[in-house]
Amino acid sequence: MIDKLLPTTLVGSYPQAGWLVDRDVLLGSGPPRVRMKTVWRPAEDSLEEAQDDATIVALHDQERAGIDIVSDGEVRRESYFNLFANALDGIDLDNPAEVPSRTGRPTKVPRVVGPIRRTRPVQVRDVAFLRAHTDRPIKITIPGAFTMARLAKDEHYGDQEALIMAYAAALNAELREMKAAGADVLQIDEPYMQANPEDAEKYGVAAIDAALEGIEGPTVVHLCFGYAHSVKDKPAGYSYLPQLDACRADAISIEAAQPRLDPSVLRSLPNKKVLYGVLDLGDQTVETPEMVADRIRGALKHADAARIVVAPDCGMKYLPRSVAFGKLKAMVEGASLVRAEL
Repeated sequence: MIDKLLPTTLVGSYPQAGWLVDRDVLLGSGPPRVRMKTVWRPAEDSLEEAQDDATIVALHDQERAGIDIVSDGEVRRESYFNLFANALDGIDLDNPAEVPSRTGRPTKVPRVVGPIRRTRPVQVRDVAFLRAHTDRPIKITIPGAFTMARLAKDEHYGDQEALIMAYAAALNAELREMKAAGADVLQIDEPYMQANPEDAEKYGVAAIDAALEGIEGPTVVHLCFGYAHSVKDKPAGYSYLPQLDACRADAISIEAAQPRLDPSVLRSLPNKKVLYGVLDLGDQTVETPEMVADRIRGALKHADAARIVVAPDCGMKYLPRSVAFGKLKAMVEGASLVRAEL
């Protein structure tokens, strides 16, 4: 991804400032699948400017912590999912549907009533803004086609594969423009592959490959067990992972710290780089650099250092900002300890 052993990056989100979002609203609900505009504090006519300012704050924190591959912290989003998924044609925005979430709770989701099409750029300006404000490599995240299809009520296609591939085509068009706008690394978030392994077995690799067709440069697929804020008890292993060694993505992002994942799982992805989670986001105690270093050393027993990218387990948006910054700084220092040993 960059010419450095054990580079560091975020997986996705960074905490949004209290002047930008109402954190009581944010923390009081699960990740929204439809728009949740009540979370924003600024008025509509000043929201974009406020989000620009918040992006610079998140970027500055990453640079101060020493992160190698920086992101916009997803501070413009109500969730990793809903910004892009609800910006597509074919969605009835006024009448959302309900489906069970991965925890079984009823969740409002987009209702698909016509052909899924991308009619305009959605996150391309975000990429250009971030690119203009840093000289470091930048990574941008976007929800994957499989996950978007799982978190939608299909009343048009009547065929899951057709729905997934329609989302993949829209995603591919956005990824191409994000790359042209200056993104160095593109990441697709696919947590619902882990949650639905039987369907992932049928459609997962094809969905990723269709979304990434013709995309140049480093690409990542992120799998997780859910935000630590929402999912407290996590399984100790992935139900769907080795299959991704065959997909087009260059790297697979997995969480390992909170679930105490056996690092030998890295042997199931011999042809991929791995964004390896070394920060437990379910614990607000800030790790020491030595704790982080030990987690990295565990990974290096099963994968060459050239294949490991050091990262948090998942998105950090539900943590207090001071805790998130402390964890990032410990992550950078822990990676530096191991890098010196190599």
